[in-house]
Amino acid sequence: MCRNIKPLFNFDPPATDDEIHDAALQFVRKVSGTTKPSKRNEVAFEHAVSSIAACARELLDSLETSQPPRDREEVAAKARARTAVRFA
Repeated sequence: MCRNIKPLFNFDPPATDDEIHDAALQFVRKVSGTTKPSKRNEVAFEHAVSSIAACARELLDSLETSQPPRDREEVAAKARARTAVRFA
């Protein structure tokens, strides 16, 4: 799907509303095929982003796991290491 959408579940601290909004925005951009909607489509675009963000928040709040929460810094460090190897 979209490489910019990152997993948001089971992190300590939990995903913020801004992170969820950003993921919803990336999803709507991908589905609509545009990064900035025309004035005519702006309301529909923003409505879709807010609806998807609300659904994503509901999903994240209802998911359960027996795994311990992942550390954001540790996951980011692993991603940076993979990037360094990939583009070295």
